[in-house]
Amino acid sequence: MSVALGITRPPLVRSIPVHHPEDLIARLPQGPPYAWVHQGEGLVAWGEAARVAVPPGPGRFEWARRWLATVFGEAHIDDDVHVPGSGPVAFGSFTFDPDAHGSVLVVPRVLLGRRNGRAWLTTVGEAPIELMAPAASPGRIVYGDGSLTAPEWQHAVARAVGEIRSGRLEKVVLARDLVATAERDIDVRVLLDRLARAYPDCYTFSCAGLVGATPELLVRHTGAAIESLVLAGTTYRGASPADDKAKAAALFASAKDRHEHACAVASVREALTPLCASLSVPGEPELLVLPNVQHLASRVRGRLADGASVLDVVAAMHPTAAVGGTPTGVALEVIRELEGMDRGGYAGPVGWIDARGDGEWGIALRCAHVEGRRARLFAGCGIMGGSDPASELAEAQAKFRVMRYALEG
Repeated sequence: MSVALGITRPPLVRSIPVHHPEDLIARLPQGPPYAWVHQGEGLVAWGEAARVAVPPGPGRFEWARRWLATVFGEAHIDDDVHVPGSGPVAFGSFTFDPDAHGSVLVVPRVLLGRRNGRAWLTTVGEAPIELMAPAASPGRIVYGDGSLTAPEWQHAVARAVGEIRSGRLEKVVLARDLVATAERDIDVRVLLDRLARAYPDCYTFSCAGLVGATPELLVRHTGAAIESLVLAGTTYRGASPADDKAKAAALFASAKDRHEHACAVASVREALTPLCASLSVPGEPELLVLPNVQHLASRVRGRLADGASVLDVVAAMHPTAAVGGTPTGVALEVIRELEGMDRGGYAGPVGWIDARGDGEWGIALRCAHVEGRRARLFAGCGIMGGSDPASELAEAQAKFRVMRYALEG
């Protein structure tokens, strides 16, 4: 961190126990926030002790790991907490496409964490005093088409179905974007607060302008133990408990959704098997019920065979079939041909890593990239041979509701 800070002596990174904060997000000062919060626990941070744009290319995760080893290695660490997320931590957002620019790692100056009944404060060097300012609503929101209009996107879905039926691939995930323009500059703290309260079972995140609440845990790394939550196969929530139950039953019975889920689980198994001494993959999915949709979900657990960091696991897993398709290489080609846009960090890995190599990373879903008064919202759908373009458009619209709620309240 000394190079990034322009100083010649190693900075002191200090983690100390603190009083249990009632609300992590409420402690964020004004300014670009960093966050990873799930069911009220996690990390929030602000300021920048070090920041780097990760070069694109197939070796970007290894490059990121080497950069972090240098940065963390420069620090003098005084850690009185000794839990995942204490000591120096970097937040990161990687683009979906490995050849795209926009991946970033940031070591914040100040971090507040809460985990399993313990709370701590981490500071890097002489952390500046930040004045708390009330978060302001963005005001009236106006929406406009993103890269493709709704009819154009339906046409892209139809073309993808044709590619699948021709035998070129089994599945492809197509995303679309929506542009929101606010009356005033968008305070990301408002979005984080609304998302964390409305979707506590999701992972509410913020990194370098990318903000959202993802239901999909790519990997949690604690020591040698890893865990991944695979989601693929979606239906709406019902208008009544009976309707909800009927929709869930139809989702479990859907050959299209079950096959889509099986493809996603198989891609995770294939990625993790070479890294793990043991791996547990459920034979049947469970149901993850969120306020707006229901997903088929499989929780995969394993133990690493060597000292791999969480970034090594992320590198092996991304992109999963849940956000790319099957086979991966062909799916990426079809996405580039049909989507008509750069996804940026959407559907890419987002999360944090500490100096021990522990961390939590999700797939950046149900999210938007925020800059000033403008937010670019994203939603994607898994396209199979039996997909109906109108139904897929309706599913994407349902997924947009998460960030529309965050903006509108």
